[in-house]
Amino acid sequence: MDQFTRRYIYILAAVVVVGFLLWLSNLNPRVGELNDILQADEQLASYPYQFRVLSLDKGVARMTSPRSAQMSAIQGLRIMFPELEGKSPVSPEMIAAQERLASIQTRAAGLVKAQDDVQSVRWILDEHWLSRNGVYME
Repeated sequence: MDQFTRRYIYILAAVVVVGFLLWLSNLNPRVGELNDILQADEQLASYPYQFRVLSLDKGVARMTSPRSAQMSAIQGLRIMFPELEGKSPVSPEMIAAQERLASIQTRAAGLVKAQDDVQSVRWILDEHWLSRNGVYME
């Protein structure tokens, strides 16, 4: 191995180690504990979308959601429940699915907010989940 290649490998390894250490320093074990609480709930665990806590900062838990102002609940529901494909947004099935999603999302927020160190929840559109299911946001 020539000297340039060796230096390149050392620099690349150093960058990876520094990046890994920065990533580790930003990990919050409390986030994992909150996600364990969500996963332990039978209603949440049986729902097709798994709500997750991404971060906890100064009492604000950032949680994933399959819906937001940028994307309607209907599109997310059609991913979770393929049988809703082609159903009208005002059909009884779609309305029931929207009400169930709202109930489940409220339950997830309630479980997280019930913790002493969480004052509020901020919902973040789960773009990663959407992209895994063929929906790409601009």
